[in-house]
Amino acid sequence: MLKSITRLSAAGVLVLAGLSVAAAQQDAPAAAESKPEETALPHFPLEEPEEMEWSFAGPFGKFDQQQLQRGFQVYREVCSACHSMKLVPFRALGWEGGPHFSEEEVEALAAEYQIQDGPDDTGEMFERPGRPSDYFPAPFPNDEAARYANGGAVPPDMSVLAKARGVERGFPQFLIDIFTTYQEGGPDYIHALLTGYEDEPPEDVTVLPGQYYNPHYMYAAALAMPPPLFDDLIEYAQNQDDDPNNDVPQTVDQYSRDVAAFLMWAAEPHMETRKAMGFTVIAFLLVFCGLVYYVKRKVWANVEH
Repeated sequence: MLKSITRLSAAGVLVLAGLSVAAAQQDAPAAAESKPEETALPHFPLEEPEEMEWSFAGPFGKFDQQQLQRGFQVYREVCSACHSMKLVPFRALGWEGGPHFSEEEVEALAAEYQIQDGPDDTGEMFERPGRPSDYFPAPFPNDEAARYANGGAVPPDMSVLAKARGVERGFPQFLIDIFTTYQEGGPDYIHALLTGYEDEPPEDVTVLPGQYYNPHYMYAAALAMPPPLFDDLIEYAQNQDDDPNNDVPQTVDQYSRDVAAFLMWAAEPHMETRKAMGFTVIAFLLVFCGLVYYVKRKVWANVEH
């Protein structure tokens, strides 16, 4: 009797389970019809940066000293109002392979900044003129002050910006980049961003108040930073000498090129030394491999194989 009841209970459970599955299958098309269509997220940046020509490109590339000095002028007169460069010391401006200002010029440039120091004998902090050993001070005392002054966005530090903002290039382009030693993605992106502002966004792009449409921005279609550069905004010191052949155009494109090159140097100030050392190592390895092959042939020349 007990076995019969158990069998009937099990059969009832199976029947109910079958009815539930059938009901679910009948409701599946209706559920599928009511499910909203999935929309693909936009891919940023909307436009890839153009690959530019740089003096420091390639395994034998070097920085243009005059371009770095112009780029530093653009940073000091425009970018430094919002962006810090706290990992770069003033003395680096005098290093070979960089802007290579004289010692007197570096001391004068550092003295233009006020550096917080201390505490003094009374335990108070104080400000003093900068020294070559100091680092570039931030324009804001903290992130909260920077966020408040810039509409809720903290301007990124520019010390390694040119290395951090390189746009990823998918397969097979990244394989080609290995052999061509392409490392200019950051400067290409910075130049494209600074020159890529557009007044009217496309109809399918929504730009919120306080934002500016730029299809080259890698995180969205618009950003909070307004266009920072305009033609003839900065009068280059290089253009103030007596040699007109040394003049460069004072345009947004030229400003963007110069500051992008300067930020590349700031992110990797010893790039020229690294490239020279890499070439020396490769040359040594080639000679060493030739010697090893010659010794192997000499040692085993009289041994039957």
